[in-house]
Amino acid sequence: MKPTAFVFLLAALSLSPYVRAAETPCESVSKLNLPHVEITGTTLVEKGTFAQPRNPMQPPPLAAGGPAPGAGGPGGNQNAIFKTLPAFCRVQATSRPTSDSIIRIEVWLPAEGWNGRLEVVGNGGFGSNIGYANLAEGVAHGYAITGSDTGHQGNDDNFAIGHPEKLIDWGYRAVHENTVAAKAVAAKFYGSGPKYSYWNGCSTGGRQGWVAAEYFPNDFDGLSLGDPANPMTRLQAGNIGAYLALHKEPGSFIPMAKWDMIHKAVVNQCDAVDGLKDGLVEDYLKCNFKPESLLCKDGDAADCLTALQLTSLNYVQAGTKNPRTGVSIYPGFPLGASLQAGPVVADAKPDGSAPTLFKLLFQDPNWDFHTMNFDIDIARSDKLANNLMNAIDPSKLKSVFAHGGKILMYHGWNDPNITPLESIELYKQAVAANGGLGKTSDEIRLFMVPGMNHCGGGEGPNTFDKMSVISAWVETGKAPERILASHSTQGQVDRTRPLCPYPQIAKYKGSGSIDEAENFSCTAP
Repeated sequence: MKPTAFVFLLAALSLSPYVRAAETPCESVSKLNLPHVEITGTTLVEKGTFAQPRNPMQPPPLAAGGPAPGAGGPGGNQNAIFKTLPAFCRVQATSRPTSDSIIRIEVWLPAEGWNGRLEVVGNGGFGSNIGYANLAEGVAHGYAITGSDTGHQGNDDNFAIGHPEKLIDWGYRAVHENTVAAKAVAAKFYGSGPKYSYWNGCSTGGRQGWVAAEYFPNDFDGLSLGDPANPMTRLQAGNIGAYLALHKEPGSFIPMAKWDMIHKAVVNQCDAVDGLKDGLVEDYLKCNFKPESLLCKDGDAADCLTALQLTSLNYVQAGTKNPRTGVSIYPGFPLGASLQAGPVVADAKPDGSAPTLFKLLFQDPNWDFHTMNFDIDIARSDKLANNLMNAIDPSKLKSVFAHGGKILMYHGWNDPNITPLESIELYKQAVAANGGLGKTSDEIRLFMVPGMNHCGGGEGPNTFDKMSVISAWVETGKAPERILASHSTQGQVDRTRPLCPYPQIAKYKGSGSIDEAENFSCTAP
């Protein structure tokens, strides 16, 4: 064949529909065959080009269930992180474990520099959002990272009324389906699966992690669990109980300004109990503040509480109890926690997720929280939820620890949404059920965060890298003795402080700046 003819033949072949470039690793994922999972999209996203989808059915990404790696709050700096993202393979998938299930999943895989780890991120509220900013943070740190919408769109009580399978998806199944699919996707893309798999979630994400640890103990090598909404039924019963107590009669409600007053009064008295007056209370339980000292002497005023308001405060502090037996249903908030009008002490109505939960469990859209029976309804909801969305058997964590798994717990002392006392209780139960402190101190640790609000923010150092801590713990076997946390104002770090394993607290060494972590040690209270 003449050279000229050969050139024409090559040109013709290049135009032929039957000849195409070799399939890329990202494209190859589309051929992955998984039970009841459909790969709906694979896109190689070039560096800095990702545009966050706009979905009016989803709440903003900041509703996601906890800070991503290194972020100070849920999602971190969203716009900036997208502009600097390295190239990654974006995989979209849908899992249908039942005929009424539609679980939307995204898996993001760094095109280069994968650290060999998979991170699965949690959700917030009723969890219909995929937190794109959280996924971006993971990719930026070299993780293959994934999240789901937990099986529904929207964030109200409509998604599971008449759809019990969707309630199961939200309760526990979606996280497991997401995790199994993501491991397979990573194995297809990289040629081998992740060496380590981690959970990272706060609030609902914390509950999801507890449930995963008890229901599917082999899914994760390590779990970071923040401010957990667990057990869910008891938390929401506590929210409703607090609302009803604060609205028991005219004059019972405590307005926002007075919650600020209570917080400041407690901090002023108890700030120095830990040995340093720095605007932070290391442990509210060591504070002997007397609520009666706030009782108004000469009528209502901004700096005191009326008798009815004092009764309400005592209820919020003591927690919700069964009115017939006096047995605790859910613990109260520590006196001085930075409560705010909203989920617990709302003016118009309790946190919307509280009545919604019982409507979903009872499959009754007309259920009225005003008539809640704290005896019958609690027993009924527990029976329905304890194998669905509540994690209540810490002895099951033995299976996590048996394969070397670790659990990092954290909770902000100023959390106004979920009482920090519940994390302390969950931790104590886990320790007791798994052989005591001596046996479990290398397997599960709790870090209470002075001044931190719900999952981030607040007066104290509240930004810390959970994923670096849990991955180092799992992969080296050395439990964290302290965690470096920072506080920022207008983007500038103005204080660092160590977080200490409970019940230790950060104690000032006596010299050096009180805004530098190196001048503090973790010691017994």
